[in-house]
Amino acid sequence: MTNSDKNSQPTAHDPRWQRIVARDKMADGQFWYSVATTGIYCRPSCPSRTPKPDNVTLHDTLESARSSGCRPCKRCNPDGCSTEAANAALIEQACRLIEMSETPPSLDELAQAVELSPGYFHRLFKAQTGLTPKSYATAHRARKVRDGLSHGSKVTDAMYDAGFNSNGRFYAQSSAMLGMTPRHYRDGGLHEVLHFAVAECSLGSVLVASSEKGVASILIGDDAEALVRDLQDRFPKAELVGADADYEQSIAKVIGFIEDPNRGLDLPLDVRGTAFQQRVWQALRQIPAGETATYAEVAQRIGQPTATRAVAGACAANHIAVAIPCHRVIRNDGSLSGYRWGVDRKRSLLLREAGTK
Repeated sequence: MTNSDKNSQPTAHDPRWQRIVARDKMADGQFWYSVATTGIYCRPSCPSRTPKPDNVTLHDTLESARSSGCRPCKRCNPDGCSTEAANAALIEQACRLIEMSETPPSLDELAQAVELSPGYFHRLFKAQTGLTPKSYATAHRARKVRDGLSHGSKVTDAMYDAGFNSNGRFYAQSSAMLGMTPRHYRDGGLHEVLHFAVAECSLGSVLVASSEKGVASILIGDDAEALVRDLQDRFPKAELVGADADYEQSIAKVIGFIEDPNRGLDLPLDVRGTAFQQRVWQALRQIPAGETATYAEVAQRIGQPTATRAVAGACAANHIAVAIPCHRVIRNDGSLSGYRWGVDRKRSLLLREAGTK
């Protein structure tokens, strides 16, 4: 039989059987399988013990699985919404509640709203979003502050719109949320001084920019002018200072590291991102040169095993190339995925770090 048949027995090399073995949630809804020895039918992601393929029949439709004479599995509920989807819907509901509330709801209030115990809700929320409910609420408030200030709101208005009812509490958190003072952020980096330099290396053009705290951007591309425009877009009102002879030493260190990763790169960084992004970026900096990690492994290392996609998003949002080595993160199958500065550059960096180029 072929994969197009409504009922078929899998072979060891059948990709559908491999997805059952992997309990692939992405396969749910694409096909079902019944097990002759247990008399049940399941969705591919069923957490039950994997049956022997000789006892399995694959079904292209739910109706076909139902007509097999088997009963639906109580663990994976193939007739209805999967546990994963149901949990995702509950967490989506909790997220909307957080976003619509003037002040962040307590853990007990959120758990009660979705009819779960506080402890289970907390674990489930963290597994689904990569953040605790409190961290999610903090990130949402920070986003509201950034949006308000970006649209020219007064600092006080942005503060109250985001649910802060205390100046002291707001200003205690504002620098961590924005990477600078609220007024500074609202003005697009007005009066902030960024020194930058552009140089050429074997990977193309490289731009390095630093604030008084440390390196805020390392950009790589084919066009030096495009890199400068990118920097200007990120800091539209900052004072950009180029052609600084003293600052040339910083870009020389970056170029030296790109060409010879064994040198290491010891530069202070001014890392600006959400709490989750910074956790991911810190994990990336702990991957030694010459080694790689998958997105799933990084998610495991930060304690968020289900946050693989969020980890990929944090890698894509990284503006500090090589110093925060997102090029060392690869797909689960070992292949190279998208890289902000081009897959060819990612491959070249990895080859150099492996000592093969």
